[in-house]
Amino acid sequence: MTAAQREPGVLAILTHQNLPKPTLTAQSDAGKKAIGPSVQMTFMPLQSDQIFYAAQPVAIVVADTLEHAQQAATKLRVTIAPETPVASYLDPKTKLYNPSKAPNGDAEGTKRRGGAAAAFAAAPVQLTATYSHATNHHSPMEPGATIAHWEAADRLTVYDTAQGVSWQQRALSAFLGLPTDQVRVITKYLGGGFGCKGPIWSHTVLTALTAKAVGRPVKLVLTRPQMFTSMGHREDQEQTLRVGATKDGKLLALLHEKQSTTSQWDDYAESNSKIIGMLYQCPAFEATTKLARANVMTSSWMRAPGEAPGSFAIECAMDDLAAQLGIDPIEIRLRNYADKDPSNGHPWSSKSLKECYARGAELFGWSRRNPKAGVTREGKLLVGWGMATASYPVNTSQGNARVRLYGDGHAVVQVGATDLGTGTYTVITQVAADSLGIAPDKVRFELGDTMLPTTIISGGSMVAGTVSSSVYVAAQDVWQKLIKVAIADKKSPLYQARPTDVEVRKGRLQLKVDPVKGENFEVLMQRGQIFDVEGLGQGHVGADYEASQFAGAAPSGKSGNAKSDDAGKEENAGHSMHSFGAHFCEVHVDPELGTVRVTKWVSVIGGGAHSES
Repeated sequence: MTAAQREPGVLAILTHQNLPKPTLTAQSDAGKKAIGPSVQMTFMPLQSDQIFYAAQPVAIVVADTLEHAQQAATKLRVTIAPETPVASYLDPKTKLYNPSKAPNGDAEGTKRRGGAAAAFAAAPVQLTATYSHATNHHSPMEPGATIAHWEAADRLTVYDTAQGVSWQQRALSAFLGLPTDQVRVITKYLGGGFGCKGPIWSHTVLTALTAKAVGRPVKLVLTRPQMFTSMGHREDQEQTLRVGATKDGKLLALLHEKQSTTSQWDDYAESNSKIIGMLYQCPAFEATTKLARANVMTSSWMRAPGEAPGSFAIECAMDDLAAQLGIDPIEIRLRNYADKDPSNGHPWSSKSLKECYARGAELFGWSRRNPKAGVTREGKLLVGWGMATASYPVNTSQGNARVRLYGDGHAVVQVGATDLGTGTYTVITQVAADSLGIAPDKVRFELGDTMLPTTIISGGSMVAGTVSSSVYVAAQDVWQKLIKVAIADKKSPLYQARPTDVEVRKGRLQLKVDPVKGENFEVLMQRGQIFDVEGLGQGHVGADYEASQFAGAAPSGKSGNAKSDDAGKEENAGHSMHSFGAHFCEVHVDPELGTVRVTKWVSVIGGGAHSES
């Protein structure tokens, strides 16, 4: 370490021996409760001399420039005592175990309905298939990066690559022993995340501790290789699916067994079985998750956590069953169409999957498909056609928003959400403009700061619906305040009208029964010398969805579209909410080289409109 310390510009070299310790750890019960769901890996590096996984950080070099820090780091020498590692669940040294709770406390490690094993054994048609998945890494264009600045001994500002600033704030305040309002987290733009920037990872906490140690702001940016060992991954896994059916293709039993790798401390695994248990009607279902501890970091959410590999397994199995019985792939899905959610018996809030099948087949030209494998060619290339069902749950949460409408016709809209790169800035600007009856260029939308109203993380397809609802409710709060002003203003055409008789259309307050009687909000505010009006909104996207993988972001209400909680509960009680769709694909395969090229793709997605199908 001495040689590294002598390098120009070096401010500090921190290890487990001299790095400030966090107040709480995520491995303690108190820490887990205080930190909440934002920590995926409970282990924090640089707390001892124990090394658990490859590329685990063992030292932090701080210098006045990046180049000086990199040069000094090359001078460090780390002495280790080698031990025999365990790489994955495939290692013969591992011992598989069934967790008492499935990932994130979703449900028991083994789920059952009906007698699936007996039903499978008695089924006239049986199919067993195993699907193996290698470890997947996110590696978005923007790596993990943190700037930590202690503005005082007890006040911290962090600029972080975070999908949820509020989650980071809560975790940091617990780790560092600070009141929540003394930790500020800012993320204005995000260069992709795909789930890896949902939890808080050790480098963010370590940057804050390092900044405290050196007494100045510190910036830490993960290198591209470090992205593969610092922000989680989709675990390597194996799924075995046993399908029992009648001779005409009706499902009788589904048994899903999953094995995957987890870390030395945490029981994380994607809950693949959710989509398998709800996508098709089947009276008997059983799912078992088994984990193996290995010398890896904890896995994490990755785009469509659980739904992606789970969907792959069930859709491949349905195709194989269709081929075994000589039934068209669309037909076998229609024969097992679920009119209610098989996992809980609840009716769907809406489902237009049959229409998606029909429209997709029409657009793709499915009727021209030759079901015999290997006979359709284009020159020397084999041509393959396939289709699959798509689904994703409606994950829900509460959101807050603030809308300030000014008398000169512009508005400022504020929420603490993050734009993951999926257009939150654009979507919410459009919603705000529509709700306020002004042009989008008159709306300034601010997000990505814990100083703004709290919202959920950008993940699980939650933000657009949650924040839109919140902004809409906040806009209605603005209008209710202006309606009170109008009916009390003797110069207003709405003077002494009943509030319930007044409506707002495109920024104009008017009588419902006589729209001629009304005025634009700008005229009303300017006459009353009202500079601005502020509205607050707490909106929800309603669903009766049993358990989100984003545990801790639990629905605090089930109302939707600015309805009251009671109205929302009445509307959505006892319903399952999922999106559905159908994909159709054509590929060209070179039989000599084995190359595969996608040449045509058609997707038809149900947008949520009610269907009687």
